Amino acid sequence: MIQTGLIQNAHNDLLTDAPYDFYGLRLATGSIDQRIKVWQLDESNGNWKVEDDWKAHDAAISKICWAHPEFGTIIASSSFDRTVKIWEQTSFGSQPEAQVNLNLNGAGSTAPLQAASVPSTSRWVERSTLVDARGTVRAVEFSPRHFGLKLATISSDNHLRIYECLEQSSLTTWQLSEEVDVLALPSTSSPSSHSVAFATPTQTNATLDGASASLVAQALQQSQAPSGQTRPGMGNREADGGWCISWCKDRYWGEVIAAGSGISGVVKIIHMSPSRRPTTLLALDPSPTPYPSSSEATATALAPTSDTDTPAPHAITSVAWAPSCGRSYHLVATGGRDGHVRIWRVKPADEGDADADGEGEGSDHRWTGIVVADFDHHRSAVGRVEWNITGTVLSSAGNDGRIRLWKATIGNVWRPAGSIGVEQTEEQQDNDVTMDENAVTE
Repeated sequence: MIQTGLIQNAHNDLLTDAPYDFYGLRLATGSIDQRIKVWQLDESNGNWKVEDDWKAHDAAISKICWAHPEFGTIIASSSFDRTVKIWEQTSFGSQPEAQVNLNLNGAGSTAPLQAASVPSTSRWVERSTLVDARGTVRAVEFSPRHFGLKLATISSDNHLRIYECLEQSSLTTWQLSEEVDVLALPSTSSPSSHSVAFATPTQTNATLDGASASLVAQALQQSQAPSGQTRPGMGNREADGGWCISWCKDRYWGEVIAAGSGISGVVKIIHMSPSRRPTTLLALDPSPTPYPSSSEATATALAPTSDTDTPAPHAITSVAWAPSCGRSYHLVATGGRDGHVRIWRVKPADEGDADADGEGEGSDHRWTGIVVADFDHHRSAVGRVEWNITGTVLSSAGNDGRIRLWKATIGNVWRPAGSIGVEQTEEQQDNDVTMDENAVTE
């Protein structure tokens, strides 16, 4: 792994998201400072320069997403101010002479980037603001281009919302086509039908600590007092939760999206259909313990506990659906507050199953998922997981300050493939990569 660039003092506060555009030549960064910056790569010298910088929201920015370039130069941003905004780049207001070049090779001094050193008039125009969320909007993602200009959002009110642009020429009219409570959405599959494997060669632990935390948390929410108060340490705060979404990249199965919500630790595979309400195709639950009855769960939740023996929440903070690239199954990666990076092999229903039932909807009950990899190398909460363009390499970022890569061997066993620390020297990075490469070959 080679360090190709470094942007110092990009924002005045912590960065919350930094997605590349479709071609990987532009970078949008969002921060707690409520600002969005768009960076352009100079391929001749490898330097990044800031093109635009503007105050986008009235609270911290949670996520940024680029639309496919066939719809234009468009980004969507979500925020803790409970809004989603659609931005489009225009040709007016450009002031190239005010752009700041940053040295990416670490040579020389780089002064902190100030607001006065960027164009005073942003070339990005706010086209629309979506205000349906009743909680902080945690994730936003455009659908694959073959479904048109659509946008999925999920917020801390546990609602997944799908928007469709009705006027692509102006980007001003967005229709809320679907709104579903992820936690309340029933599962079409019984727990016994889920195929989950835990003893994989990639696992670092034979068991998962705190596996029943989701059951306790769910029972607590159901038995919550009318006053809305909960005992401390039980993981019912918004800060303990995780809200994330990822579209299925394969057009064949229709509009399918993976969504994680709250502190349950479960990711639901949800099918969106124009002819019927959204349905759950599969629930990916990493808990190895059997499902208790409702009375057992309630009794467990109401039993006297102390802060020391309360299981920590293991909410899913990030989910990424890999491009299929001709595989007969899908790969879905998740990262959680329990520090685990998991890779799921999701097998859609066979066409023969649907034919045997006489209708296609019968296949919804036969999606299966197994855990093919489970890593806890971060030893702290995982903030992001992301696949490469072919779905063969997974990257993860954790609170340990490292980005780690995971790759399958010839025997289809997932192993560490490299890691990088943000404060390491290039020599230290090369040593870490060499050690990880040796681990893969072994």
